[in-house]
Amino acid sequence: MNPVPSNSFCVVTGAAHGLGRAFALELAKRHLNTLLVDLPENGLKDLCAQLSGEYGISSRCFECDLTRKEEVIALAGLINEQYSVFMLINNAGTGGSVKFEEAPVDYLDKIIQLNVMATTVLTHQLIPNLLKQERAYILNVSSMAAFSPIGYKTVYPASKVFVHYFSRSLYQEYKNTNLFVSVVNPGPMKTNPDVTRRIEKQGFFGRWGSMVPEKVAEISIRQLFRHDSLIMLSLANGINWLILKLVPIYIRLPLLSLAVKRELENLPPSFSEHTNKKPA
Repeated sequence: MNPVPSNSFCVVTGAAHGLGRAFALELAKRHLNTLLVDLPENGLKDLCAQLSGEYGISSRCFECDLTRKEEVIALAGLINEQYSVFMLINNAGTGGSVKFEEAPVDYLDKIIQLNVMATTVLTHQLIPNLLKQERAYILNVSSMAAFSPIGYKTVYPASKVFVHYFSRSLYQEYKNTNLFVSVVNPGPMKTNPDVTRRIEKQGFFGRWGSMVPEKVAEISIRQLFRHDSLIMLSLANGINWLILKLVPIYIRLPLLSLAVKRELENLPPSFSEHTNKKPA
């Protein structure tokens, strides 16, 4: 791992649960200080206290709503005033499966604001801080959904296409500076009991390529420090990517959409997958 100054920090969004929490733990195990961001009343303060106590690092928490642009800008301003940042992990995101005409407008707006706006604006505001460091890193969390449109998810894959292209463009723009930019595209992750049950019910093809958040975080941070600009998490992850790239859209789009439609038909009417991190 590249050595970093002891007074530098890693920013992780969506850090209270799932993959964000796994990133926070992985960084703490590497004795890296963290600035953790998530919604209020989400257990973030307890996580910061745990990391500081168990690993002897400095871990600070920031509770805010990243779907609100003014809060994103205020957060970045506070961080820039008080901390040296050498790593930004844009992990916070949301999505779900629903018929488009049945989706509440607030639900659609939340996906766009969190997955697209927050990632863009926070990165923009923190880049001057990152560029001041001897070496710096940005890791954006996209999804395998970035490689194909999917009916009944509609806005979510489109938002992840943005994250993927945004990351690749930043990499090219800053590759001759101290700032290295990477993107990771996880497939299904067993982030909570509900998602785990859904993955297991899908049989072999549902489980194929699925990973636990801790393994995704471990591989992602390792490959980030190795300057891997497009992180493939496993052989299955790479094969899935290749299949999505090679299979014509007129074949994969109806197949993927049908799978999601069938899943929706088997869900309880009250079930809604509005998560802080990655749906499959």
